[in-house]
Amino acid sequence: MFEAVEELLVEHADLEKRLADPSVHADQANARKLAKRYAELTPITRVYRQWRQAGEDIEAARELAAEEPEFIAEVKDSEARQAELTEELRLLLVPRDPSDDKDVILEIKAGEGGEESALFAGDLLRMYLRYAERVGWKTELIDSNESDLGGYKDVSVAVKTKGNAEPGQGVWARLKYEGGVHRVQRVPATESQGRIHTSAAGVLVTPEAEEVEVEIVANDLRIDVYRSSGPGGQSVNTTDSAVRITHLPTGIVASCQNEKSQLQNKEQAMRILRSRLLAAAQEEAEREASDARRSQVRTVDRSERIRTYNYPENRISDHRTGFKAYNLDQVLDGELNPVIQSCVDKDAAAKLAAAAQEN
Repeated sequence: MFEAVEELLVEHADLEKRLADPSVHADQANARKLAKRYAELTPITRVYRQWRQAGEDIEAARELAAEEPEFIAEVKDSEARQAELTEELRLLLVPRDPSDDKDVILEIKAGEGGEESALFAGDLLRMYLRYAERVGWKTELIDSNESDLGGYKDVSVAVKTKGNAEPGQGVWARLKYEGGVHRVQRVPATESQGRIHTSAAGVLVTPEAEEVEVEIVANDLRIDVYRSSGPGGQSVNTTDSAVRITHLPTGIVASCQNEKSQLQNKEQAMRILRSRLLAAAQEEAEREASDARRSQVRTVDRSERIRTYNYPENRISDHRTGFKAYNLDQVLDGELNPVIQSCVDKDAAAKLAAAAQEN
């Protein structure tokens, strides 16, 4: 492991020199690529230097302890510190998802439970918006289809970082674990007898694709326009401004009706379509990969029922990781980091185990 780190230190120093050269920034695309790689390697070099310093501290403390026994405690402290840094370094060297620093399009769809499911979809939307606000991300409502009681039959939101995110802290790196079926247990607003009901909503998270990442041939698209529905301004229900785009080779469909003009709705629908096509291409590549590669890329099946929100017990449970806490009200207010971190930790453990088997 440490030989590999030494090579990364050399690469980090080389990148630092190249980024200090003004001529490199004449090519902005290349400069961003170099800066991204430099940011990825910086935590590794920092922790490795701390690890080496801890080793030097151990040697110095041992020399002093040979003559003065009171330094034995310092030896133990330095050894414990180096062990912590070794584990931290191992985690930093875990193969990363190349999409981790991407922004995402997050879609929430009401499922079982009718109007109650739509209300729960609205609660999930608020949870993600509050979480994004807490961590300093930007959000943009792309499309929505509201229910009669103020919930959402379906809603799509773009979530973006502000500036460059730290490695492992990008939007996709954190929110990719949210895809799946979310189940709620509570007394619905529509329930007159106080009985607890179970309903569900589906969440789909896809990395937002740049135009250059997904090649879309115009002849492969069928574009339909139709009249918008639901709450809105004067143009809603009066003009054919809503747009539905079908990618004929794959059958993937994206639609948007939130904007006032047909052109704006088309642009937003294309954003959703690009992200879905990119996600489909990545999933196909993973299916074709070896079992070891698949375990490194994804350990969580998006199709599983991933989480339960139990209102009477104020309990949140993640079925993939075994995480359980009794602060559901805080989680719904955006305190989502501990739940997500349990998924990050399990994913990292699986990747470390796979890497150990290969070695």
